[in-house]
Amino acid sequence: MNEPTDLSFTQWHRMGEQASYVRTSKSPGGILDLLEVERPAGDMSRPAVTDIVLFEDLLGGGRVRGDLGGGRFDVRSKKGDLAVAAPNFAATVMNDANHQLRSLAFPVRQWQSVLDEAADGRFSFENFCIYGRVFDSPAIRRVVGNLWAICKEEGAPSRLLARAAGCEIFAELCRLGGAPFAPTTGGLAPRTTLRCQELMRARLSEDISLDELAAEAQLSPYHFARMFKQSVGVPPRVYFTQLRMEKACELLALTDLPITEIAFKIGYSSGQVLARVFFKYQHMGPSDYRRAVRVPYSF
Repeated sequence: MNEPTDLSFTQWHRMGEQASYVRTSKSPGGILDLLEVERPAGDMSRPAVTDIVLFEDLLGGGRVRGDLGGGRFDVRSKKGDLAVAAPNFAATVMNDANHQLRSLAFPVRQWQSVLDEAADGRFSFENFCIYGRVFDSPAIRRVVGNLWAICKEEGAPSRLLARAAGCEIFAELCRLGGAPFAPTTGGLAPRTTLRCQELMRARLSEDISLDELAAEAQLSPYHFARMFKQSVGVPPRVYFTQLRMEKACELLALTDLPITEIAFKIGYSSGQVLARVFFKYQHMGPSDYRRAVRVPYSF
């Protein structure tokens, strides 16, 4: 590894020529940074950054060679290929074709304690053996695809989703690297489940984090997310969205509040965002729902 740096992956992409290649950039609560970049063939090398970075190749077809922190590689890339770059390492990469990449940058300081808890203290960013390998993982592509889909629906993933998605990605990376996370068995205690559900219900208007919910249950975020799903049947983020939709239905049926105001009350940035999420769950828009539930019955 090189000497530590204060430069993040996202900061580097905001500098000079790099900024012109960025097509999308999202940063949910500083937990991770999502970038989509289109670059011409040539040198992709960069200085050391503070993040561990996951790349997904959206095009493939080019020869890629360099070093991401795990030794030299030279491969012909395929669409959907994944690779991980080490933190605090000046990556050297040459690509002989135009390319489009999705990148997830995980700040080490945001993730070290989470991963220590999930792996019972056995995780090390320094010795993570997945660096520089070009590999395939349908599980990771599914999680990354879900994050980008949420970006299109809601503008940016919530902190709840960002942390949960990161935990799932690191769990799979550790499994592929031969150091799986400690397994979870069973669900939450009923009383703990109820406390967490009440906390979510009380904070519908906020960007509640997985860390806060895990602290309520005195568990690591990774183990909490898995045990919550075991108890409730869906992940915390899905349950939280269900609560928001229930509240939206109640306010649409029982009040004359504007849809934008309802959106703000349940934590969405605009009426348009609420409408997209609402349609996904109710198969109609908020205005149509309000009209439908207010139609008087005929006898």
